[in-house]
Amino acid sequence: MNTKTNLLKRSDSKCELCGDKDNLAVYDIPPDPDGSADQSILLCATCCEQIEDPQKMDANHWRCLNDSMWSQEPPVQVMAWRMLTRLSAESWPRDLLDLLYLDDETLDWAQATGEGHEMESVVKHMDSNGAVLEAGDTVTLIKDLNVKGAGFTAKRGSAVRNISLVPDNPEHIEGRVNGQQIVILSQFVKKSG
Repeated sequence: MNTKTNLLKRSDSKCELCGDKDNLAVYDIPPDPDGSADQSILLCATCCEQIEDPQKMDANHWRCLNDSMWSQEPPVQVMAWRMLTRLSAESWPRDLLDLLYLDDETLDWAQATGEGHEMESVVKHMDSNGAVLEAGDTVTLIKDLNVKGAGFTAKRGSAVRNISLVPDNPEHIEGRVNGQQIVILSQFVKKSG
């Protein structure tokens, strides 16, 4: 049997990422495909076009990964991981990536093209709602915080302007409350406007 026949059988004649039944073709997974079904997936024209040309990426099309990421087939898992990683600027793909488990060998394959390495090296600070915080932002405290060593309580609703980010810890930000520079856990703030 040739690769396409094997993939048609494995996928029940559907795109292995979105489930579309039209315009199916074999997609060899980089970086070193051998042309076998073990290193290929069956894709529709839409998925293939968006994988090969990131400029044509439609994030809503990839909501299909919510289902296909659970495939038992390593090639499907690899492509689901890569696409979720490409879309990780949005919150829903990050949530799915947190749920997706790949064994070490499959994860190494998924990362073999360098996908995701730049994502891991950037520390993202997020507020209680998952909004990305940046230096200079204004945040609002969502609960009363006892400030150790300063002898006061930072009140819920207080605005903290011009925050700075703790570079190596995504859970900590710094800002002035009652005239004192303090460290605040990002989970206790929400980004303002």
